[in-house]
Amino acid sequence: MGGSPSWRVRYSRRLALVDAFVIAWAVSGAYVVRFGLDSQSVVQSIDTAYVLISLALAVTWWVMLSAWSSRSSRVLGSGADEYKQVAAASLWLFGFIAIVSYVLRIDTARGYVGVALPVGLCGLLAGRWLLRQHLTMDRNRGLSMSNVLLVGGPSAVAHLANSLTASKHAGYVPIAAYTPGQQPGLPTERVEGLPVLGHEPSTASIMRAIETCRADAVAVSAGVQLHPQTLRHLGWELAAQNVGLIMAPALTDVAGPRIHTQQVAGLPLIHVTTPTLEGGQRVAKRLFDIVVSGMLIITAFPLMLVVATLVKLDSAGPVLFRQERVGMEGRHFRMLKFRSMRPDAEERLADLLGQNEGGGVLFKIKDDPRVTRIGRILRKFSLDELPQLFNIFSGSMSLVGPRPPLPREVEAYEQDVRRRLLVKPGLTGLWQVSGRSNLSWQDSVRLDLYYVENWSLAGDLIIILRTVRAVFRSTGAY
Repeated sequence: MGGSPSWRVRYSRRLALVDAFVIAWAVSGAYVVRFGLDSQSVVQSIDTAYVLISLALAVTWWVMLSAWSSRSSRVLGSGADEYKQVAAASLWLFGFIAIVSYVLRIDTARGYVGVALPVGLCGLLAGRWLLRQHLTMDRNRGLSMSNVLLVGGPSAVAHLANSLTASKHAGYVPIAAYTPGQQPGLPTERVEGLPVLGHEPSTASIMRAIETCRADAVAVSAGVQLHPQTLRHLGWELAAQNVGLIMAPALTDVAGPRIHTQQVAGLPLIHVTTPTLEGGQRVAKRLFDIVVSGMLIITAFPLMLVVATLVKLDSAGPVLFRQERVGMEGRHFRMLKFRSMRPDAEERLADLLGQNEGGGVLFKIKDDPRVTRIGRILRKFSLDELPQLFNIFSGSMSLVGPRPPLPREVEAYEQDVRRRLLVKPGLTGLWQVSGRSNLSWQDSVRLDLYYVENWSLAGDLIIILRTVRAVFRSTGAY
């Protein structure tokens, strides 16, 4: 029963082969850089000691990647843990080499180590990324997935099932539910389309359900009515049967760096730190905005002149569109954009409210009749937003943040949604790289709140890189 799916074995073997190739390439390249191949005979240039060192380094590096669990199925396919494990294993190895060389006064060539580490590390990360793209494509086709039995209360199981189904890249497909403590037939024998295989709060009954559905893993969600001792015995039985155990607490939209576990009296307590953007973090974000926006203004200025000319020639009216938006802590500011609509767009808004496709407090129409010919092109590639770089440079906006809302939208905000105003609105954000105008109001709010709760400078960099791809794909731009 259970067992590791064949895709895990195949994927781990591919990782091992790619790691071996990259390490051999990096170490041999470092050797060539250190000794060169300029001598009359290649054989004469070979240093026996460094050949042995190179072989030992390559083998140790490859083994450490496995020892640091970088090929473990737990970290494959999604999240940053796989990359962190690769980096940690590599840095620990070369740090150990540096310490041993210093203590024992071994004359290890700095150029040799200085080439092998960065080249090898970059190669390993690139190889992992390429394999992950291939795995993601497989999972989008329904391949290389792990079957999961969801255990918990009906509402928690339904939420977890929806989350896993929406995130195919994570590699888990819900196949059945088990709701311990629930009365049979109430309210239904299916949860989110999943068959309910039982209700008895016992280890033996759950194990029979696992055998019935042939699950590869069990996800225990919130609301589970199991005694801690029963849950402990279940963990032992799953380990014996080589079936994975996943605990899914009732924490949503909380990023990993904010979650810390601490053992207290044998209990793994989960601590969630309070999100803050102040002091050094706020200064770092502002400096990043000033430097990058300044560079982009200088670089894109010729393009902005061309766009301004096209807007002026396309239709009558001003080149720039100035609109009042709400920024951090509710402060109003004038957001700049290249005009992509006719001059009377605001006056015609009331006539189009009945055609609103946005839902919630957003107003958007896929084929808005107010948009000009050049405006459609500008919107498709987000060129109309280039003047917002001046908003960023002046401090009213940030490069990355929630979507800048209109005053009428803020007036309709519920209390929770107002948390979007805790940070500056952004030129781009999670909403921009996750569907843009195709997003529903609820999804847009969820992404913005997730950003507010889990901001980091590294996260901003990732969003900016993803923005470039989203702009060229033009998905959801209208």
